[in-house]
Amino acid sequence: MRIALGIEYDGHAFSGWQIQQGEQPTVQAELEKSLSKLANESISQCQVAGRTDTGVHATEQVIHFDTGVQRTMRQWVFGANRYLQNKTVSVLWAQAVSDEFHARFSAQRRRYRYIIFSRNIRPTFLNTRVSWDSRPLELSRMQEAARFLVGEHDFNAFRTVHCQAKSSIKQVYFLNISQYGEYYYIDIEANSFLHHMVRNIAGVLLSIGAGEMDVSWAKQVLDSKDRCKGGKTAASGGLYLTHVSYDEKFNLPQIDSRTVI
Repeated sequence: MRIALGIEYDGHAFSGWQIQQGEQPTVQAELEKSLSKLANESISQCQVAGRTDTGVHATEQVIHFDTGVQRTMRQWVFGANRYLQNKTVSVLWAQAVSDEFHARFSAQRRRYRYIIFSRNIRPTFLNTRVSWDSRPLELSRMQEAARFLVGEHDFNAFRTVHCQAKSSIKQVYFLNISQYGEYYYIDIEANSFLHHMVRNIAGVLLSIGAGEMDVSWAKQVLDSKDRCKGGKTAASGGLYLTHVSYDEKFNLPQIDSRTVI
């Protein structure tokens, strides 16, 4: 049987999603340990919709795993949560799926939200959950610059040199910038993302919003296809994976996690 799970986690406590050498805490290791206890058998190599880096959060990550153990969907949810030792991870839902389903390769779109806290005094309670920027930001400049990045483009200038993606051409369906008081929200959805792509886009938009670079700089960076022409990579703490889209035939009980943050 193949089971899909929706999970959320606070990435501050982990060295990313993927299991690594050594004893560094990862979301995958924590979740597989819990599922193995529940199933009373080893469950490993959980497949994920999108690997998140150290400090990056998720309000609805999607994974799948295969098992021969029979459990109800309610048991997979509440049993897994019971055995999770790190309470900064929660299983939200479970769904039996066909072998055709793959958390990563069946995903059609992915959505991220990047949260900036703009104030001259650093935050305390939210210091690991937002990206702090002490500079005054101008929303209209960021919104105007974002328009250059919507559509199908070569985003090579916005990925890390360690990115292993075969192609840097991605389709960005929307890139919206909004403000609520001292908080700025960057919401972006694409077919898939390059390593550090969202954080590098945020870095460029922040420099433009602060008035340090012209609005047209976003297009110049994009056209250059050169990472060295871009700006500083924005901090990981403000980044959230908020949704992964799949074909309706899989009938996943997904949530609208935009209300969470």
